[in-house]
Amino acid sequence: MSYGQGGPQSQWDPWKPHSQQPWNSAADDGSPDWAALAEASETRNKRRKLLFTAGGALATVAIGTAVAMAVVSANGGDGKAGAGGPAAGSALPGTGTATPSFAPTSAPPPLDPKEFISSARKDTAPLSPDTLFPGTRLTIGGTVYKKGLTADTTSCATAAGATLPKILTANGCTRLMRVTYTDGGIGATVGVAVFDTAAQAAKARSQTDDRSIVRSLFGKGVKPFCDGAFCRSTRNAYGRYAYFTISGFTSGKDVTTKDAAVFRTGNDLAQFTVNQINRRGQLQASAAAAR
Repeated sequence: MSYGQGGPQSQWDPWKPHSQQPWNSAADDGSPDWAALAEASETRNKRRKLLFTAGGALATVAIGTAVAMAVVSANGGDGKAGAGGPAAGSALPGTGTATPSFAPTSAPPPLDPKEFISSARKDTAPLSPDTLFPGTRLTIGGTVYKKGLTADTTSCATAAGATLPKILTANGCTRLMRVTYTDGGIGATVGVAVFDTAAQAAKARSQTDDRSIVRSLFGKGVKPFCDGAFCRSTRNAYGRYAYFTISGFTSGKDVTTKDAAVFRTGNDLAQFTVNQINRRGQLQASAAAAR
């Protein structure tokens, strides 16, 4: 049984525009049902509060996500740090790096190793060919280099050739140490020139050219090499040290650009040399920090 006439009763939805408002069927005077209107208003307010609460929760989640992303981004980047010294012919340590910052409560930064090998005043550890080049053999990668003669002189020009003697003298070279390594039929001599300051070493390096070479050191089982033949040489500087290599065949054969083993030998020894210089700075920095 149904009440009313003319089909289903129209429904009023306060959230649906143009819907017909319900009137009290018990009243014949056309007055609105104030109780129903109040109930609808209360329902509308409750829905609004619910939407605002949900919206606030979503906003909080969004902000939390944004903060988390910001933290991940701030902690990103390349965390790799180069070990040892610079590669031969590449950028030196310290170039192109940002200055580190520290929180007020953090420990102070470690002492800079390069500071200790940049001036004679601070670089006071024992120094000799055997401290820079210890042992009788040197293994780099899969290659074992046999150590030969060593030499040490305060007359730098006598251990250099072509354009290098004048450059070393003009910039105040105080000492030049040499050591020779061999690998089969390849011989290579490393020369380390010592100056009082890093500025002197850097200036000397900047004045060198392809004819600025250290003299090869041979004898006592090592056949003469790079004594008239074309050889491959390298030159660089780090701290108060300028270091040079000359490598070639002990048979007296000229070196060409196709002789990859000779090039590898020079690069290996140049890299080992700068690593040893840098290690010297590290040891002195550690000792100073422990005092």
